[in-house]
Amino acid sequence: MKNFFRISEYKALLYRLLLVYFFYFIARALFFVYNYSLLKVNSVGEFFRLAYHGLTFDTTAILYINGLFILFSVLPFWVNTKAGYQKFLFYLYFVTNLIAYATNFIDLIYYKFIYARTTIAVWDSLEHEKDKGSMMFRFLISYWHVYMLFFLLAALWIYLYKKVRVDHEPVTHSKMKYFPFSVIGLLAVAFLTVGGIRGDFKKSTRPINLIDANRYVGQPQHADIVLNTPFAIIRTAGTTSFKKINLVDENVVEANFQPIKHYDNNPKSTPNVVLIITESFGREYWGSFNKDMKIPDYVGYTPFLDSLAQHSMIYTNGFANGSKSIHGMSSIIAGVPSFRDAFTSSPYPKQKIQSLVSCLKEMGYDTSFFHGAPNGSMGFLGFGNILGFDHYYGKTEFNNDAEFDGVWGIWDEPFLQFMKQTLDKKQKPFFSTIFTVSSHEPYIVPEKYRNKFPKGHVPMHQCVGYTDYSFKKFFEEAKKQPWFKNTIFIITADHGNQTYYNEYEKVVNRTATPILIYKPDGSLKGVNKELAQQIDIYPTILDIVGYDKPFRSWGRSLIGDKKIKPYTINFNGNLYQFQRGNYICTFDGKEIVGYYDINDKALERNLIAKPNKEMLENAEACKAIIQDYFERIIDQKLYYKK
Repeated sequence: MKNFFRISEYKALLYRLLLVYFFYFIARALFFVYNYSLLKVNSVGEFFRLAYHGLTFDTTAILYINGLFILFSVLPFWVNTKAGYQKFLFYLYFVTNLIAYATNFIDLIYYKFIYARTTIAVWDSLEHEKDKGSMMFRFLISYWHVYMLFFLLAALWIYLYKKVRVDHEPVTHSKMKYFPFSVIGLLAVAFLTVGGIRGDFKKSTRPINLIDANRYVGQPQHADIVLNTPFAIIRTAGTTSFKKINLVDENVVEANFQPIKHYDNNPKSTPNVVLIITESFGREYWGSFNKDMKIPDYVGYTPFLDSLAQHSMIYTNGFANGSKSIHGMSSIIAGVPSFRDAFTSSPYPKQKIQSLVSCLKEMGYDTSFFHGAPNGSMGFLGFGNILGFDHYYGKTEFNNDAEFDGVWGIWDEPFLQFMKQTLDKKQKPFFSTIFTVSSHEPYIVPEKYRNKFPKGHVPMHQCVGYTDYSFKKFFEEAKKQPWFKNTIFIITADHGNQTYYNEYEKVVNRTATPILIYKPDGSLKGVNKELAQQIDIYPTILDIVGYDKPFRSWGRSLIGDKKIKPYTINFNGNLYQFQRGNYICTFDGKEIVGYYDINDKALERNLIAKPNKEMLENAEACKAIIQDYFERIIDQKLYYKK
């Protein structure tokens, strides 16, 4: 009689999956041996530490690849212990696993040429190879030892698989028990599989990606030991938009954007720089940014920030260059926006990237990144390591779970105070970025402040009030410190959140984002209504501090660039949206599909039937920046050096 608990089947499934882990470890060891001189691992212990962290990435790849095998192994069929069904599982297991496993062996050799794990971009490039057959034959001759290793390991894998068999147990009197217990087992396995694919079960994190491997390493190349090739291919499989395009002459790019900037507007100086990226803090919520919007019955929820704005330079026509938090980080700090697919999820973020971090470190700055969520959440730690931050401070460093909000991370008020206390001890000058967490779904505030802030019209409004109050407490304490007066503060947001007013429900205004620059000496204040965007923050800061070398940037200095016309670009609703001058241009990647008046933020009246000269110039500029964007990313030209 068949055991309705199906213990022998679950044991066999576990054994078979553990075999996959074992052979992935062997592949990682071979990768290390073949590329030893490039990877520069100092000890066997360090290799095993990296391999341990690699288990998370192995798990994701293994569960993706074995999803069907796992499903058919636990489905409550009456025949699944029969020899025929077990043979079906055998072939399903090895066809899927060996195809995926073989990709690891590509990087035993190919890593020496691309210095990264193979991604989907490599397969895309092979589409243009005309003689794939002869190329494969040359590889077979030149690298016979790699093929031999693969087939020897495949044979060993098959031998070990057959060591544990599932004996047939016919279902007789236990059918009524067999089915419900099988369903419970199926649900449990499904739950564990989903968590394994994501990387964990925490709500505060998104599924792990290539950049997350960098959060475990001190040297960028060590991330390639943590990763495995099937994971790299799977996680980049959807990034089909990262392809070179040829739309305009190169001189159009230079004329419109001058991607290599070199400012001489200000003398070289080294003030501290504090960059605050506020979670989901759209422009709609800030009273000081909406004075001239003519929104009926408008109410703002930022009393402190409005008071700070009176002593700051504010840009009331600013926009985000992406729609997610990690998009905001790359746009603001490195000037690299995200369009259809996130740059950080593409095959290309693991390269040398010129940014505020690299430029300010050249000037002797201590650089740090603060985020109150669990370390590694949102991909910030991984991307921060690629950019080269000296220090990362997260929930781990805060080390007091009593201030954890139960969902995302440490409440903004205590974490901002933690940041202030850390900066008090920093060597000057410092560049420090904080990414807040509290102004977000599920739209809660600390219990002690339950009735302190206006509830407003949508749940987000009281969270905005709480974060605004947290800023107030931070600035009250920071201004007591000697470093405060010699510090530039920039406050912006990654993107918006819940909207209430119709003005911010319009297609273009959904990405409306505040930008504020505060200098305690009062030397920079006013209201600027020109178009501005997140990627302008990076060149603006370098202009303010007098960075005296050329650098790569698609943005423009908001305080001193008179050559580049103010513009914004983002991707929304499957279209690129380009704003400049009197018009908005929409582009689908191949053709211009619309021209709209600059005030038509809802994109209701398409003027494409009668385009004028300015519209056509905007269309060429839109194509130019997208062309240069993909070319520089794919050709790894995100760092300019003479």
